[in-house]
Amino acid sequence: MRRTDQETKLDLNRIIFIGRIYQEYLNMFSLSESELKGKKILDCPAGACSFTAVGNKSGLDITACDIAYDHSVESLKQKGLQDIEHAMEHMEKAKSNYKWDYFSDIAGLKKNRLSALHDCTNDMKKSTEKYIAVNLPSLPFKDGEFDILLSAHFLFMYGDRLDYPFHIETLNELLRVTKEEIRIFPIVDLAGKRYEHLDKIITYLIDQSCIVEVVNVPYEFQANANSMLKIKVQR
Repeated sequence: MRRTDQETKLDLNRIIFIGRIYQEYLNMFSLSESELKGKKILDCPAGACSFTAVGNKSGLDITACDIAYDHSVESLKQKGLQDIEHAMEHMEKAKSNYKWDYFSDIAGLKKNRLSALHDCTNDMKKSTEKYIAVNLPSLPFKDGEFDILLSAHFLFMYGDRLDYPFHIETLNELLRVTKEEIRIFPIVDLAGKRYEHLDKIITYLIDQSCIVEVVNVPYEFQANANSMLKIKVQR
């Protein structure tokens, strides 16, 4: 089911279309392919990440969703190329806010981001049914449709723009469509500070009968962004 209503569409200029590669996802969420085999997985929001494209070629069952997917693939590809250039210029001025052991330098980072964009947009042309336009906090999926849901660089990262009620509404929707487990990375904001309402969020999730833990992961690019929230859904 693909949403194409005007309510979902967002002005392309307001979308940042940059993504991570498959191996980054495994590291960010401390996952292995064997853990994902046989599971139905949702990447939400997925942006220009290649996790869906590469994972499905490896025999996984991954669906990507994002508000950006209401735009044409070519428009998104061009926007992605512009956004990568802009991001690399910014990175030169903010290098000290990042750790450079995962990517050796800005050239390596750019190559990685271009690879993700290339794989994602190519796959969008071939496997349109795997890329669903959504407008959080609403998702067009059935209750418990996915075993595992991964959410990267969205909720807690934009705590200054997405208020606490939005976080709760979105988490309720993520819980609704997930059968087993949700993993959210990172748990810091854009300044690298722990999301201010994280403890309140954890208490809320425990009250919903979830098992919640903060887990360190083998990945850190933005300084202090080296842990995720792991939520086990109890039904």
